[in-house]
Amino acid sequence: MDTYAAALMLFLIMDPLGNIPVVLSILKKVDPARRIKVLLRELVIALILMLIFLYSGSALLKLLSLSKEAVSISGGLVLLIIAIRMIFPSRGGVMGDDEDDSEPLVVPLATPMIAGPSILATLVLLAESEPSRSIDWLIALLISWVATAIILIAGQSLYRILGKRGLKAIERLMGMILISIAVQMLINGFLAIQ
Repeated sequence: MDTYAAALMLFLIMDPLGNIPVVLSILKKVDPARRIKVLLRELVIALILMLIFLYSGSALLKLLSLSKEAVSISGGLVLLIIAIRMIFPSRGGVMGDDEDDSEPLVVPLATPMIAGPSILATLVLLAESEPSRSIDWLIALLISWVATAIILIAGQSLYRILGKRGLKAIERLMGMILISIAVQMLINGFLAIQ
């Protein structure tokens, strides 16, 4: 997988367009003057979490005695579930019906919305599959993170332009692409077992 394909995959997993309505909903009770600061803080926290998983992936796998194949298959399954949820979202949405009046800190924006289990598993898989390409994976992560940050910061404007239906259509299209990536991860994992 080349750097740009990895960046696209990570971007699709972060799903910034699909997360816009949820992010706007979470931040609606935050003082409008603080919304961008809160969102930037959460984006930086998510990036730190993703960097930790990218660079401690091999050590984590060794600590848990997991093979690359197990991570590939489990990562593919998680991606498949996320992609199916993108195509067929539940009524409660990503965060359910729980309303909280406090300003978000780490949860739910930084994790699981931006740095969720699927992207963390994918970063571990990338780091373990080709450890010599850690700079490529870092570049891919930074490209996808910057694109996600720009989209989420411009979320209110994009929501006005695309509307709820437009964002749902884009999210479902991204889900279809992500299903193909998930299936390929599963195939790679099963082929590596033989």
